[in-house]
Amino acid sequence: MLATRERGEVFFAAGVPWFVCLFGRDSIVTALETVAYNPRIAAETLILLARYQGRHHDEWRDEEPGKIPHELRVGEMANLGEVPQTPYYGTVDATPLFLCLLAEYVRWTGDLDLFRKLEPNVERALHWLDTIADHDGDGFVDYVSRSEKGLANQGWKDSGNSIANSDGSPAEPPVALVEVQGYVYRARLDTAWLYRLTGRCEEAERLEKGAQALRKRFQNAYWLPDRRYLAVALQKDGRPAEAISSNPGQALWSGIVGAGHARSVARMLVSKRMFSGWGVRTMAEGEQAYNPLDYQVGAIWPHDNALIAAGLKRYGFDKEALSVFTAVYEAATRFPNYRLPEVFAGFARGDSPEPVRYPVACSPQAWAAGAIPYMLRTALGLEPDATQHTLRIVRPELPDWLGEVTVRGLQVGQGSVDLLFRRHGDETSVVVLEQH
Repeated sequence: MLATRERGEVFFAAGVPWFVCLFGRDSIVTALETVAYNPRIAAETLILLARYQGRHHDEWRDEEPGKIPHELRVGEMANLGEVPQTPYYGTVDATPLFLCLLAEYVRWTGDLDLFRKLEPNVERALHWLDTIADHDGDGFVDYVSRSEKGLANQGWKDSGNSIANSDGSPAEPPVALVEVQGYVYRARLDTAWLYRLTGRCEEAERLEKGAQALRKRFQNAYWLPDRRYLAVALQKDGRPAEAISSNPGQALWSGIVGAGHARSVARMLVSKRMFSGWGVRTMAEGEQAYNPLDYQVGAIWPHDNALIAAGLKRYGFDKEALSVFTAVYEAATRFPNYRLPEVFAGFARGDSPEPVRYPVACSPQAWAAGAIPYMLRTALGLEPDATQHTLRIVRPELPDWLGEVTVRGLQVGQGSVDLLFRRHGDETSVVVLEQH
């Protein structure tokens, strides 16, 4: 329903009714969630976003050279210049996620021609990450809004109160979000992989060294020893914003978190403070800013849970990942047509036998719709590399409510495979039914 055409390219509009438009971060994440099932939309999303990549410094639109856009609006207010979404560039994470999606697309398809076509855009995106996106010179990608009609917060949690200190006060810009450092880390490694495939080994080595240096700095800068958790962000003067939030769960998705810290993060994510039984909350119960009915300080977002589940699986917390999958799946069965909305309330399942609706949530909403397909892929352990004609199936594990899954026509490059996954007690087996 949300597949939308713009200048011949198809992308996922973010959601109905508020965001029926090209939305850099949402369109990218939805394409990431569904690339295993339909890589063509991922390719067209990349081509379209590259067309609108930032070229100038424009404070009205928060535009900077190399930046991938946040939102493109059409209509009279846009035509008359009354709003900055023409397009608007106030997003700190669409640019690294653009690079991650490109690599993921190549892993599934082996289509290096698209990478070569977009190579100038990749170089401009890297230039933005390396030289422009760090506004205070501390080595971390951050954001500062300059547009009078722009967003104060420019990560996926973009409401005004979403990035908070432990006393509930808002973080002071420039703000360097914890998950964004992970996106940057993954983007550099992903681009290095693409460069090696195309013979640019020196640039690949530079990116890999930069990624490892970022990972090393990250461990000390974001760790909160007293709270045994990662800060949601660094703010002005390098001070950590200490509210306990879901953002570190998305940092797990990227691989930037050290193994010791990952254990503590995983433990918190599935604790009663964070895990409602219907999913992982955006903020822990008991924090000063916590409100289970507020947009991004206690409510539950399906796409956030999908990325968290993938992060938990990446670090070997398979049971915890399945708990998140189960909770979100069971929430979906309580909504009409099994349609997960953009967001729903974070009340504990013991207190609320049905997930409580957020009154003005988008439904349908793209990255919420992509959450279940992505969590299924995570549970099945599908790891492709079409450039090596390979599909690895890593620790497949079905939840206890799902006894069998058949995947037909799964394409990796020019090949395809039919797979049967079956659970036997605590074990999951996989059989190759057919292979071409």
